[in-house]
Parts: sequence; C-alpha cells; structure tokens
Amino acid sequence: MSAAESAAESADVTERPGDAYVQSFARGLAVIRAFNAERPAQTLTDVAQATGLTRAGARRILLTLVALGYVETEGRLFRLTPRILDLGFAYLTSMPFWNVAEPVIESLVATVHESSSAAVLDGDEIVYVLRVPTHKIITVNLSIGSRLPALWTSMGRVLLSGLDDAALDRVIAQAPLEARTPRTLVEPAALREEIARVRAQGWAVVDQELERGLISLSAPIRNRQGRIIAAINISGNAQRKSAKQMVKAFLTPLQSASEEISALIARRG
Repeated sequence: MSAAESAAESADVTERPGDAYVQSFARGLAVIRAFNAERPAQTLTDVAQATGLTRAGARRILLTLVALGYVETEGRLFRLTPRILDLGFAYLTSMPFWNVAEPVIESLVATVHESSSAAVLDGDEIVYVLRVPTHKIITVNLSIGSRLPALWTSMGRVLLSGLDDAALDRVIAQAPLEARTPRTLVEPAALREEIARVRAQGWAVVDQELERGLISLSAPIRNRQGRIIAAINISGNAQRKSAKQMVKAFLTPLQSASEEISALIARRG
C-alpha cells in the first residue's frame, strides 16, 4: 500500500460510522456512481479523480468489477456493462408495489391520456421507479432511475409531506434552493407552508416550478400502516390545461388509482 493510500485509509477510519462499515465496499459503489450519462467511458485517471481514490485503489476496484462482469474495458477506457442493471432491478422487484402498481398506472394513463409515473424519495431527490409516458412535455429525458429535486415536483412534495418536521428541515437545508423558473418557490418558509398544505389536503399540484410548461398533480401510495412509501402523478402541459383545470379533471381518477394501489399493497401484507 502506498503512503497516499495509507493516509486515505487512516482518514477513512475516523469517518466510519461504526465497525460494521465496510470501506472497500463503499469505495466500489463510489466507482460505479462515477459513471453517468456525461461520463459513460472513463480512464483509470478519470475514475480516480472522480472518486478521490488513488490510481492503485481505483484500479483494484475496476479490475474486480471487470472480473464480476459489471465493467468492461476498451483500450484505456472503462465502461459499465448491462449487468449493472441487475443491481437496480433487484431493488425495483423487491418493492411491494412494483407489480401491482404498473397495471393500475397503465389504466390511469389510458383514462386521462396524460403521462403518469411513480417515484420514491431519496434524500432531497425523487427517483422514478415506474413511468408510462404519452406526450413529451419536459426537456429532461425521464425514465426509470431518473432523479429530480423533490422540493419542486408534485411527487416530491407528496413524499416530503410524509416526513416529520425535523426530517423535512434537513431536506430543505441540504437542497440547493435555486429558482428553476420565475414560479419556483425557494424561500424555506414558503416551502414548509406548501408542504404543510399538501399534508393537510392529501395531494399536491406543482405549476411550472421545475420547468416552464410543466404541470404535475400527485397523490400518495401508502403501505399497510398508512405510511407514504411512494407517490404517483399525472403530468400535463400548461398550454393544454391550467393547474386548476388539471385538478378538476384528473384529481379524482388519480386519487382512485393511488387508493387502489395502496389497498392492493395492504392486502399483500
């Protein structure tokens, strides 16, 4: 082990949350996360710089991932293989609402003729776990695994409404409060007030706060204990319907779909 690695290892020990923390596993995940749409293929140096690892440490992890089939090499470049999808789909297939929600959401889309998705909360972001699109109304190419800021999405606000005040404050404190459009709420007090309104009424509508032209209406998916575990939405274009028109036209079928999914989850235990 080099002196640099030894120093990094010593620093890591002081940051460990406990003896159960496996530093090498955490480093392996950091290497996997270093690859994305902007950086699909990287050199060893690129990976080391992106993760803060030494070249020797990054090399050991990359070669281990190559041996396991999760990474492939082409000259000096490394890239992820399709096998990496196994890790994500293991999560999706383990979710209690995965199988029951998809046909319900497909039926909802057939009824309202607008796109619908389901998402879960991860820190200050939502992660898409189901999506049934119709029209492209957002410039971001959304798919399963896509992430968006929770504070300015209707699904995010529904999910945040299930947190206690201390947890919500932590999300607001860690999120970059930057206006996406002239309608974006960025004041912490205004965000808390809006999420309190969502908690009280049981649904959320976000009118062009994330992107101009995009309106989204969401309702919660609850587990058997009544805890919010996911959210589903209907997305619409402001040129076709206003936020008030969307609520009037789509809230009832959306809530019916969310209640149906929640009831199916409860029956599955």
